[in-house]
Amino acid sequence: MITYDRLFIGGSWTEPSDPELLDITSPHDRSVIGRAAQAQPADIDRAVAAARTSFEAGVWRRTAPAERIAILRRFNELREENAEKVADLISLENGSAGWFTRAGQPGLTRQAKAYLKAAEEFGWEETLAPSDPASPVRSVVRREAVGVVAAVIPWNSPFSSATSKIIPALLAGNSVVLKVSPENSLSMGYLAELIERAGLPDGVLSVLPADRETSEYLVAHPEVDKIAFTGSTRAGRRIASLAGEQLKRVSLELGGKSAAIILPDADIERAVSGLKFGSLLNNGESCIAQTRILAPRSRYEDVVTALKGMVESLKVGDPAAPDTFIGPMIRPDQQQRVRDYIRTGIEEGARLVTGGPQIPDGLEKGNYVTPTVFADVDNSMRIAQEEIFGPVLVVIAYDDEDDAVRIANDSEYGLSGGVWSTDEEHALAVARRVRTGTVTVNGASVGFDGPFGGFKASGIGREYGAVGLGTYTEYQTITL
Repeated sequence: MITYDRLFIGGSWTEPSDPELLDITSPHDRSVIGRAAQAQPADIDRAVAAARTSFEAGVWRRTAPAERIAILRRFNELREENAEKVADLISLENGSAGWFTRAGQPGLTRQAKAYLKAAEEFGWEETLAPSDPASPVRSVVRREAVGVVAAVIPWNSPFSSATSKIIPALLAGNSVVLKVSPENSLSMGYLAELIERAGLPDGVLSVLPADRETSEYLVAHPEVDKIAFTGSTRAGRRIASLAGEQLKRVSLELGGKSAAIILPDADIERAVSGLKFGSLLNNGESCIAQTRILAPRSRYEDVVTALKGMVESLKVGDPAAPDTFIGPMIRPDQQQRVRDYIRTGIEEGARLVTGGPQIPDGLEKGNYVTPTVFADVDNSMRIAQEEIFGPVLVVIAYDDEDDAVRIANDSEYGLSGGVWSTDEEHALAVARRVRTGTVTVNGASVGFDGPFGGFKASGIGREYGAVGLGTYTEYQTITL
């Protein structure tokens, strides 16, 4: 039993305004695994006030970039030293399979190092040469911190979502209130412990688990200057509306329904092996999951058969077991949502290749669903257009390359995607035609130096590297 009976507000563990603790339950068997305090609006007020006070006093934003870099590097080192505990906590509270949470730890390191490198090379202050040599005007361009940042993250990948926001926001000199999901109270409590040990000044960071209503209170708080949000497109639209009323700066990383285009010359075995990870990572609870599989009609049944074999080979079960590939959904309502989508697919007339709405045998006590593959799917079906957020794949046939690109782009989303081919240059040419923020070729990993984010309803703004760092700054131009 893990207990966090206090809230991390402005660098100190503080008595919550509501002393009642929330039970944190295991997705595996719904047993209570921890208890944690939850923030209320009064706690948000205290956290924002601490952030505003520290920002205006300049205790962090006026430090040299090198000092900020050193402290965030120390935080990353502490996280690396405790990577196994981080992975175990996420598996415990999220139901994410151990292979996934452990494989994600080096990714967190690469993410942090990309931000640190960007901060070291960033143009914090530059003097511009006049375009007209005869001009007496000299311009000094500075990058200033935005102010108080409200970072609001979802439950599905808590450490990655948290660090993708707090590291660049803090490197830029902002003060931050990180609002996390109640389900992640344990892992995010541990994140607060690590950041405390790294040595941030008082007031600069708060980490608060809270429900949606309290989250909206934070977003609408008049003392918040910028909102950085990861979550559903529906919630993103609401946040954008609230931000627009107050002209707050906002960046949104939202949902996805990404397509994997398997070109006619692709190695099907290699592609399906790669899609095991690209489509079903984190139990399918991933915004970048490539869950629409586009296959050429000439090889359609070969692709369907290969996907069926791959999915049926996956071990579903206790996320702590070393051979488990897919664990439970995080909550019973998410389990029910995914099962309802599977029923919808059947009702829409898609061919159920494997899986179904039944709960896997022997796993009835947890939030489990049966990994499912649908074939003969039309891209207009709900199971092809809506984000299911679970281990459900749909296979869509295409006629030619133009048709494949058309189907891939026929979505309100544009976050991720993939192209598979034995001809890498050809795959690159096809990838350039796909209107998404990130496209991988032959299963390449997403990089952290380049920008990450979405087109269309998948968001506004970008994260990672220098571009992501820049979203937490304002330009100031001084002319002499």
